[in-house]
Amino acid sequence: MSKAVKAAGDQAPGRAERTVVVTSMASDSHTWNLVFLQLLIEELGYRVVNLGPCVPDDLLVSECRALDPAMVVVSSVNGHGYQDGIRVIRRLRAAGPLAATPVVIGGKLGVTGHEDTARIGELMAAGFDAVFDDGADPAAALSGFVRTLQAGPPALAGRAWAV
Repeated sequence: MSKAVKAAGDQAPGRAERTVVVTSMASDSHTWNLVFLQLLIEELGYRVVNLGPCVPDDLLVSECRALDPAMVVVSSVNGHGYQDGIRVIRRLRAAGPLAATPVVIGGKLGVTGHEDTARIGELMAAGFDAVFDDGADPAAALSGFVRTLQAGPPALAGRAWAV
């Protein structure tokens, strides 16, 4: 782990106890993206619960309720990130205590090969705190977002990430 990452993580009170849930959606059977995200987030100082591929909405919601995570990271490789993401975020936001949990989505959000800003805006409006499209560098984008979370609520308030 680099000294810079370690130092940034050490500034966050209680970071060792905080859990991040990494997941795909019910229609996505890819796994290497989830392994990459898990390793990246662990390097940032968090405990990771990786729910794996093809996660049904009910399982995602129940696991998140049980774990009370610091953040939920949803990854899409199959191109259904937009349509599945809208459904998933509505379920998470409707689940009482998860309404304020930071939730991000990234990867291949559509099947056209490019993500339009309207769809990214719709994902943000539906309740995602950050949207990282397929063209974003996942390590840089997610690391930047996590540092914002570690800085505390004032740094995150009113800030929407669409990369």
